[in-house]
Amino acid sequence: MRQKSYQDIRALVLARIHAQIWPPGARIPGEADLAAEFGCARATVNRALRELAEAGLIERRRKAGTRVAVNPVRKATLELPVVRLEVEGRGETYDHKLLLRETETPPDHVRARMNLPAGVRLLHLKTLHMADACPYMFEDRWLNRRTATGIDAADLNRISANEWLVQNVPFSGGDIAFFAAAASGDEAGALNIAPETAIFVVERTTWRGLDPVTATRLAYAPGYRMTTRI
Repeated sequence: MRQKSYQDIRALVLARIHAQIWPPGARIPGEADLAAEFGCARATVNRALRELAEAGLIERRRKAGTRVAVNPVRKATLELPVVRLEVEGRGETYDHKLLLRETETPPDHVRARMNLPAGVRLLHLKTLHMADACPYMFEDRWLNRRTATGIDAADLNRISANEWLVQNVPFSGGDIAFFAAAASGDEAGALNIAPETAIFVVERTTWRGLDPVTATRLAYAPGYRMTTRI
């Protein structure tokens, strides 16, 4: 008999919740008890319960134990997209141009987003992503070399910083904002539009533990439509 995986345990717990064996508010047995019942390691149970808690289906509190959520909250998860795959998924030909690669002192608002001390110097990158040879998105990125290990040796003319980071630098969390803005001079020039044109902007900061990885501003050409799945 094969050892049960955390996916198996997650499915078994979820089945009991759906069957009202453990109704909303009910206390779920402890990890040691579930591990003994299901014949698996306690760590396997822990991972299964952690995923269910992250999905908003159960609540875990120190000393209070684990209970079925009374009002389950479905949490959306966003994956960092690879722009090349996004463009190719639209049936268009992808290309990119590295417009700037310099070590600079970031402006105060970027430094504040990354919670870094004054005087710090970061790798500053500006990249134009294209679809069928037309401007698709202008990326203004600040990178922390301490967490983006290996970035200095990366050929960012061959592979975009976006794709390289997704492939090589794991992150543990971050924040993201979506909003409309008037295109700055830099953005207008890269996207070949008039300054102050209304565009869709994404600002994203990612972290690896307590250390920031990157702060990025993504300015999309007019007509961009963001789609995702839940």
